[in-house]
Formats: sequence, structure tokens, C-alpha cells
Amino acid sequence: MTKFKIAAIQMLTNTDKKENLKSAKGYIKKVAEEGADIVVLGEMFNTPYITSNFPIYGEIGKGESWQALSEAAKDNDIYVVGGSIPEKDEEGRIFNTSFVFDREGNQIARHRKMHLFDIDVEGGQTFRESDTLTAGDEVTVFDTEFGKIGLCICYDFRFPELSRLMVNEGAKVIIVPAAFNMTTGPAHWDILFRTRALDNQVYTIGAAPARDSRTGYTSWGHSMIVDPWGKVIKQLDEKVGYFIEEVDLNYVIQVRDELPMLNQRRLDLYELNKK
Repeated sequence: MTKFKIAAIQMLTNTDKKENLKSAKGYIKKVAEEGADIVVLGEMFNTPYITSNFPIYGEIGKGESWQALSEAAKDNDIYVVGGSIPEKDEEGRIFNTSFVFDREGNQIARHRKMHLFDIDVEGGQTFRESDTLTAGDEVTVFDTEFGKIGLCICYDFRFPELSRLMVNEGAKVIIVPAAFNMTTGPAHWDILFRTRALDNQVYTIGAAPARDSRTGYTSWGHSMIVDPWGKVIKQLDEKVGYFIEEVDLNYVIQVRDELPMLNQRRLDLYELNKK
């Protein structure tokens, strides 16, 4: 099977974790009923995206959020890419983690955000995930009945080497739970998703929280999907919503055959400069 439908959920996140989980499960049920095979939630979907919240909302092992996502996947016969949540380990470290579940509710992947969002943009946004979070160190590609899919989280996506590593491991789709803000979103959101799709000849899918200016961190929103030719298939605005769009992996193969970038012989620049 080379075609499947993927949904991105753009939901509001509030201070009540149980309400956030209830909302996520409701959306998962809805998109499954509308034919989605895979559903993607946004970054830190179970807590407002504020560093001081991460130790409070963090869960060890198969916690409340893990269980809710696993149940939603099984109950609705759908793959669930669980956005991300604060995950604690036995040593007390906290990670920004995305769990992935198959149609039976089994965990088939876990990605811990590798590049922590520590920025200080003059006249714009200041944020330091490293104040509370620990970075992950693994490239994440998972198997589905449709093929291999790569997964990273938000700031990870700015580093082109990571996307290429996922593609080298067979990924034809890259999924990105993210929460770009009102400084970085207008400047870079569209460009990054189109560029990574073009560079790697893959589908790119970004799922973000809906915008809520009452929180301490305001999300840009604009969840989107881009095809391997760099065409934006669908993009939401900043409001609550979702989309369901078809992914055709044969089109990935077609684009790679027509414009064979990935199979080109790499130039050894060191040897080239010696000539």
C-alpha cells in the first residue's frame, strides 16, 4: 500500500492535563472516523509550552498521557504520533518526547528532542529549554505498513543533517510536532518545511498548537503538509482545526527518479580543492 491519509491536529492546550488528553482523544476519534490512517498532535500538547511546567507535567514510563495515546490508537485503529510531552526518567532528567503507537496501541517509536530550543532573538523571543530539559541523542525512523517515516521535534528540523540521516535510513515522510512562535513562525515556518521537502524529496508534515495569546508562549500555528516537489498541499491558519490529506509514496519515488539528487555521486570537496 503506497497511499495513506494523514491528519494533523491543531488544538488549544490549557493548564488542565486531563482536559488536554480528552480533547486530543476526541480529535483522534474524529479523524479516524473520517478515514485518517495516521494522526499527528502538536508539540507539548498536554501542557502549556512553558519551561517551568515541564517538571510539573512530566511523566515517568507509561504514564497518563502515554496510556491515553495508546488507548486512542487501539480504540480507533489508527497510528498515533503523540506530538510531544515532558517525559521523566528514573534519574530525574526531563525530555521533550514524542511517542508513536501502531493501530494496536503498541509503542513503535520514541523520539527525544535532540536540539533544545535555546534562543535569544533581539527584539523578539527568548526561550531556554535547557533550563529544564535534557537533549536526546537518537535519530528516529519507524516502520509502518506504508513504509518508513522519520520523526523529529520542532527545533530539530532546523538542522538539515538530521533530516538527511532519516532519509538515509529510508524515510519518505518526515513528521514534525512543533511550536514555532510569533517571531520564528512568520520568518521560517513555511521556508523550512518546503526546503526540507525539496532537499530530501519527501513529504513534510508539521503539527502545531493553535494560537492562544493568553499563555506565556504564543504558537504560530499554521500546521501544514508539503509534497516532495515543495508544493504546499494544505496549511491551516492560527485557529483550532485539523486537516486530513493523502500521501502517495509512489510520488516520492517519481520525484526522485525525475530529479535524482539523492543518488548522485557525492563530490569529495577536499580532493576537488587539491586539483
